[in-house]
This record gives sequence, structure tokens and C-alpha cells, in this order.
Amino acid sequence: MSTDHLKNRVLGGLFLLLSALSASAQDGPIRPFKDELFSQQTVLRSEDDGAFQVLDYQEMRDINGRDEEPERRVKPAYVDTRVRAQQVNETLTLGTSRMEVMRVGKQTQASFTVIFIHGRGGDRRLGANDYSFGGNFNRLKNLAVLNGGAYYAPSIRSFDAKGASDVAALIRYVFELSSGRPVILACASMGNFICQNISRDKEAVRYLKGFAIMGGPADPGFLTTPAARLKLPVYFSHGSSDSVYAAEPQISLYKKMRAAKYPTIFRLFETGGHGTPIRMSDWREILNFLLTAG
Repeated sequence: MSTDHLKNRVLGGLFLLLSALSASAQDGPIRPFKDELFSQQTVLRSEDDGAFQVLDYQEMRDINGRDEEPERRVKPAYVDTRVRAQQVNETLTLGTSRMEVMRVGKQTQASFTVIFIHGRGGDRRLGANDYSFGGNFNRLKNLAVLNGGAYYAPSIRSFDAKGASDVAALIRYVFELSSGRPVILACASMGNFICQNISRDKEAVRYLKGFAIMGGPADPGFLTTPAARLKLPVYFSHGSSDSVYAAEPQISLYKKMRAAKYPTIFRLFETGGHGTPIRMSDWREILNFLLTAG
């Protein structure tokens, strides 16, 4: 090998290393936590400069290989339960309503707050479970605490206007407790009906930084909402084989939003089902995108 060729290879390697470090530094404000287990997902197809990605998902690997007891208990490497020291169950009085919530992290002056809305048949225990869904909620808890934030998982009594009104009160409550720092609303499955109602609430959207929609029903009218007028960023994740809410209507909405130059990302899990986004969505990517987009 010639000296010049060797030098070019060394310089090329250095350039790639510096590029990787630069890209990592630009990921966003959220510091890593177990990224090697949760963030190293294989991209099968990428479009729109990476905004739309089809990600590899394999049930035998991502459930059976990840869990000690499939769909019930993840292997110990995926969790760090020391975060439970900062976890409490609370009953909040919000106006004329009372809401049961699980909170992890700061009660006041949180650097950011995530509110997770479960689907039908769930309650606050779903978003508090460290071991189900591949340990993904445990990771969210740790990301919140590690970065000075807060995470709330409320029990939703109904997925109609009344339920949305209760969530709107919670949004304003945590916004005021954190002195106006960012609040993110994440809605899974039927919980997206809450996100849809909130997006139409002129008052509530003033206190939000963005939405994460995980395996939820599409909202064809989203671009006409007060949330859209504020350009609140939206992160979508969906399973390509979801039999409850098909992926195509959600992809169609994403394409309309992209055409309107709206800040949005879509992650489609190839062969994934209805629960796949809750298990596989990369919370660090979600938070970094929603906290920095728009």
C-alpha cells in the first residue's frame, strides 16, 4: 500500500469518525440511556431525508429474544429500577375533576414533561410498568429523571370530550409547575382520540410542545386544527401489520403534512402489530425531535 493511499484511508476514517461524533452531538438535548439496546434499529428504507423510515421488526428477536417471559417480563439488562425511588402515585384535583396519575421525576421546575395517554382497557399502571413492552416505559422514566424532567401516566376515564378536558387541565397544571417549560403529549392506540381533541383546543395547545402518536387512528382534519396552526411537531410510529388501526391512513396524513412542510417524523415497523410502537419506539429520538423541531 502506498504512503499516499494509507494517508487517504486514515484521513477518510478520521472524517467518518468526526462526522459520527458531530451527528451524535446534534441528536438533541436528551442524554443517552441504554441506547445500545433501544436505539440501534435497522433501517430498511428511508425517505424524506430520514423523516420517513421503515424499521426492521422481528417478533422472534424483539419479543421472544428480548423477554424472559414473552410480553410479560423483559430481561434485566433492559431496565434500571432504581428510578422507582422517584416514582409516586398521586390523585390530583384539577378544577372540578380528580385524576389518578403516576409521576416519575420532578414535581416542580421539570426541564420537560411527558404525559402518556394509554388506550382502551388501560390505566396509569400500564405506563408505569417497568417490565412489559420490552422495558420501554422504564427507559422513558430513566430518560426523564436523568435529564431533569418529569413523566406522567394518568388514568383516562373516557376517550371523549370529557376525558380530553381532564387531560387539558393536566397539561396546564404541569406547564405551570415547570414555569412554562416544554410539555409533550404522547397518545397510544385509542388514546389518540384524546390527542385529536386536544389538538382542537385553542387553550390547551398553547401549553404544548408537540405530540407523539403511537399506533393510533388517523386524524384527516389535523391540518385545520389550532395545533397545526402553531406547527406543533408530530412524531408518528406505527406497525405495518396493525389490524386495529391500519397504517396507511396515518401514512397518508404524514405525506400531506410533509407536503405542507410541517415538522413531522414517521417510523413504520415492518410486520409490526398494534402494540409494536409502544414496545419499539425510540423514546430518546422522540424527545429530541419534539423538543428541537418547529
